[in-house]
Amino acid sequence: MAAVAIALPALGAFVVLALGKWPNAREAATLTTGVALFALVVSMIHPVEDGTGQGWTLLEVLPGVTLGLEVEPLGLVFALVASLLWPVTSLYAIGYMRGHHEENQTRFYFFFAIAISAAMGVAFSANLFTLFAFYEILTLCTFPLVTHHGTEEARKAGRVYLGILLTTSVGFQLLAIIWTWQIAGTVDFRPGGILAGTASKGVLSALLVLFVFGVGKAAVMPFHRWLPAAMVAPTPVSALLHAVAVVKAGVFTILKVAVYVFGLDLLGTLSSTPWLAWAAAATIILGSLVAFTKDNLKARLAYSTISQLSYIVLGALLANEAGIIGGGMHIAMHAFGKITLFFGAGAVLVAAHETDISRMHGLGRTMPITFGAFFVGALSIIGVPPAGGAWSKWFLGLGTLEAGQLGLLATLMVSSLLSLVYLLEVPVRAFFGRPPEDAHHPEGIHEAPLPSLIAIVFTALATLTLFVHPGLLHDLMTMVVSR
Repeated sequence: MAAVAIALPALGAFVVLALGKWPNAREAATLTTGVALFALVVSMIHPVEDGTGQGWTLLEVLPGVTLGLEVEPLGLVFALVASLLWPVTSLYAIGYMRGHHEENQTRFYFFFAIAISAAMGVAFSANLFTLFAFYEILTLCTFPLVTHHGTEEARKAGRVYLGILLTTSVGFQLLAIIWTWQIAGTVDFRPGGILAGTASKGVLSALLVLFVFGVGKAAVMPFHRWLPAAMVAPTPVSALLHAVAVVKAGVFTILKVAVYVFGLDLLGTLSSTPWLAWAAAATIILGSLVAFTKDNLKARLAYSTISQLSYIVLGALLANEAGIIGGGMHIAMHAFGKITLFFGAGAVLVAAHETDISRMHGLGRTMPITFGAFFVGALSIIGVPPAGGAWSKWFLGLGTLEAGQLGLLATLMVSSLLSLVYLLEVPVRAFFGRPPEDAHHPEGIHEAPLPSLIAIVFTALATLTLFVHPGLLHDLMTMVVSR
């Protein structure tokens, strides 16, 4: 089933390519493939909950190094999020790409599908080698999406994107994987980890540093610049980068390494764990502070993402059950909240042709659904009821208390207050501000095209639903720490 989940969007991509001359058929194929993939991933829930899921080895590359797949609870969380948000983002893209008269739309849908295929490979990897292979494929197949517009600015952003992600993965992550294989004799993911007793604490501490900074997609500072640079891409690409696949592949990798390579017992004894946790805490605060300085809405959301990703990194480095549960739940909670915010930013661009927050005064009266959904997404990122982000931040807070790290708890609280200000400023300006004198906002209700509007409402409602029904996510993450 994992192999089919990887193959299905890849096959769908080539169907999209073949139907490029017929936009309606092309987009119907995209949506159909996305719904089919989500149904397939949902069918994996019962076997995982029953503990009857199995691994599958495709081939052995070297002794102890295989290309293999496995469906386990943490991977299933990532796969559920990515597979559900693919058809939703595709629906949004139909309205956005047509409403904004974007060129090369077939190429966009093709590479988007390939990226989802790679994300499924990351989610269902049975070992570090397989994960690294799909991780790199994900980097390469999203490059054409980042450079979609073909301008000099887009090409420059693409060079930054590839440069940082490939440098960190090849220079640090690959070295860490080879080193792990050398001292452990295997790179398989195993409950409790594979590194305990294999080397000195100093060596294992250095190995952890390589893994944390080698996963550039997690955007831990100073390896974060690729993410705001990539905002030159169309908004559906930003949604892919920030919510559906790319950054989530990064933080998912760090969680996998923490739980299944190091193991929580070992992780808590390493000298590098506390200062790496504080590096994540610094990213949380600095990302929030930089977000304050950005008037461009997408740029502000990009730095918000950098901050929020380090919540998950911090959860992994707390090395306790509550931290892992909170980090895993935040993969989903942040995904639905942040994609709602990016959908809102794209809707404002298409419907009102505005990108700067300072020029959004009064737009809430002409786009009430969009800015109402934006408000809901902001609540989730802030971490307050009735949005799902309240649960993940609750468990992360419990994790800091369990670790005896009141300073890290204070970091989470300060970050939430900062995000409250820089995110709620947008709907407050929109609903209560007076439009600029030179604004050319349309009269009456003028929302984004209907497909985009449906997608925005869906993700906002999903964000609220995750607060009322967080049980599946919590149960799956509980299984991760109890295996």
